[in-house]
Amino acid sequence: MRHTLIVAALCLAVISLSAIAQESTSASSSSKSKQKAEQRVKPAAPAATDEGLYRNAEFGFTYHVRYGWVDRTEAMQPEENDPSKSRLLLAAFERPPEVTGEGVNSAVIITVESAATYPGLKTAADYMGPLTELTTAKGFKATQEPYEFPVGSQTLVRGDFTKNLGQLTMVQSSLVMLHKGSIVSFTFIGGSQDEVEELIEKLAFSGSSKRH
Repeated sequence: MRHTLIVAALCLAVISLSAIAQESTSASSSSKSKQKAEQRVKPAAPAATDEGLYRNAEFGFTYHVRYGWVDRTEAMQPEENDPSKSRLLLAAFERPPEVTGEGVNSAVIITVESAATYPGLKTAADYMGPLTELTTAKGFKATQEPYEFPVGSQTLVRGDFTKNLGQLTMVQSSLVMLHKGSIVSFTFIGGSQDEVEELIEKLAFSGSSKRH
């Protein structure tokens, strides 16, 4: 398995274990606690500023991390990180993975690796094979075949997946692009398809209109 895929697998494993613990805690809570949780409203995200805005000039994109999210990019870097082969660019979570909470711990994971590590790879669509294999190995199911997905001026390839966790459903969408010999993968995880779509909308490429 490739270096970046190992990093992505680690992130998915952390998210999955966190979600399982959250589901178990939620199932044993009282109806009063559930009602209180349903009434709780998430704080609105602030206006776009440099704070919480991840910029990547190399690949020409920005990502606006939600207010209050936890950045674990440095902590989840592999011990032997070779920038010429693979990098974990961003790993942000709604709350620390080790903290039990109610609902799926939403996350955004962005990685990049050299296309040269995949002999014969010519397009971003070619990368969806190993990415799908990794994701389904973690218990997810593909909801449809990969397809082209525009984000502003950039067209990426998208794969959608779901994973049942008892009373919870984890939804994942991964966007992939091939840029100057590098494969950039954007993975979004949430508790519903609507939430994942909201996370994707915070991704923008240079030359395209801002998406918040």
